Amino acid sequence: MPHHPDGINAPRFTGIPTFMRVPFVEEIKDLDIAMVGVPYDGGVTNRPGARHGPREMRNQSSLMRGIHHVSRINPFDACRVADVGDVPFKESHIPDRAMEEIETFYREIHAANALPLTAGGDHSITYPIFRGIASAKAPLSMIHIDAHTDTWDSWQGNKFNHGAPFRRAVEDGVLDPKQTIQIGIRGPQNVSDGWDFSLESGMRVIFMEEFTEMGVNNVITEARRVVGDSPTYISFDVDGLDPVYAPGTGTPEIGGITTIEAQKLLRGLRGLNLIGGDVVEVAPPFDPSGNTAMVGATMMYEILCLLSEAITVRA
Repeated sequence: MPHHPDGINAPRFTGIPTFMRVPFVEEIKDLDIAMVGVPYDGGVTNRPGARHGPREMRNQSSLMRGIHHVSRINPFDACRVADVGDVPFKESHIPDRAMEEIETFYREIHAANALPLTAGGDHSITYPIFRGIASAKAPLSMIHIDAHTDTWDSWQGNKFNHGAPFRRAVEDGVLDPKQTIQIGIRGPQNVSDGWDFSLESGMRVIFMEEFTEMGVNNVITEARRVVGDSPTYISFDVDGLDPVYAPGTGTPEIGGITTIEAQKLLRGLRGLNLIGGDVVEVAPPFDPSGNTAMVGATMMYEILCLLSEAITVRA
């Protein structure tokens, strides 16, 4: 049941915060979309803080309303949507165990035939999410918005760091690199290993300079070409945005995507065969204003509208 008899129409400063004021449920059943928090940042290589992302995105998501002003989609009317809480960690201080705990939770969501929409957490969480909802027999395609390719290898002995999830996913066969597009990549690196892996494995990598030259509409066309009608996951790292819009993140890179460009890009993905998404790397301690979490929650809403329409079309 909703926390308030009027649900999303209740005063937004009331009630226990859930994602976008949807009902909180402990048993994952009879849902179309399960919104999940993954409060984990054990994969960061420098600035921690993304473990606090889900709680603050829940808080800021109370600003979301029902009807999208462009598409006129109301995901809360179209689908059965609930907040299923956070992944219940017991050994999050051990990266291997944390990955297993995340995977187990998402297997439960997948078994219940719900599509996951996740608030991270650092980007390492997407790898066990993939393991929970895909297999080597049915790898996923991906539209990945980020400043970084996240296809590097181990860092100081941790192969599950937030710069490596998509290398691990390709190695495990749960991500199809030839149907993966990475958008907004930029910033210097000490080694070219990640860029090289993405390009050599067949990923379409749009560096920020190409993004600027192409324009959003052409990037949308390219993304749709790459993934086609295959089952596709959207992974949105807030550091793909310019830090003037999202300063509260662990690895900011200047010269990034604007919020309106990101919204237009996501809206251009309507009609794809979408099976889940996430917004990661919101680190509230680096942005006391709450703006980064509000931006992250808004991008979650954009993805929620896409998922709800995909479900409606398939039904």
